[in-house]
Amino acid sequence: MERYARGDDAAFGELYDLIAPRLYAFLLRQTRSEAHAKDVLQQTMLKIHLARGTFLEGAAVLPWAYAIARRLWIDQTRRGKHEAPLENDDREGNDPPPDDVVYSAELAERVRRELAKLPENQRVAFQLVKEEELTIAEAAAVLGTTESAVKLRAHRAYQALRAALGDLVTWKEPEE
Repeated sequence: MERYARGDDAAFGELYDLIAPRLYAFLLRQTRSEAHAKDVLQQTMLKIHLARGTFLEGAAVLPWAYAIARRLWIDQTRRGKHEAPLENDDREGNDPPPDDVVYSAELAERVRRELAKLPENQRVAFQLVKEEELTIAEAAAVLGTTESAVKLRAHRAYQALRAALGDLVTWKEPEE
């Protein structure tokens, strides 16, 4: 990012390859729409491009990019731009046994339903820390809050998920 901020246009491709897949996965979980996630990702990368001259050398790029993506997603959601749910992903090749596929799909759907029931601040903190594998400090930077607030929100999400899902799923709470 520092090279790109200094005017090295070729560095954008490298930057995109490093952060876009993670941002897209995060946005896909938030929007539940490939088209919407791609749209917000494109807007995020445009914002990064436009703000590249203000990027502080030595600053962490990923939390900054997540914060931009999250803000754009929230803004679009508030404007009521909702899309259709994801289409089914037809995979070919070495598929797992059908029973495993059904169980995994049912479990994933239960987790999604339980996550959707959580307050947004808890759900997003959980997703940033557990699914996006950001550190507590990075998640705090994305959310614009303190590390203590992220820990508390993620902990409450863990508790709610454990209560709702029982022994079906075990998560280890992240350490600092």
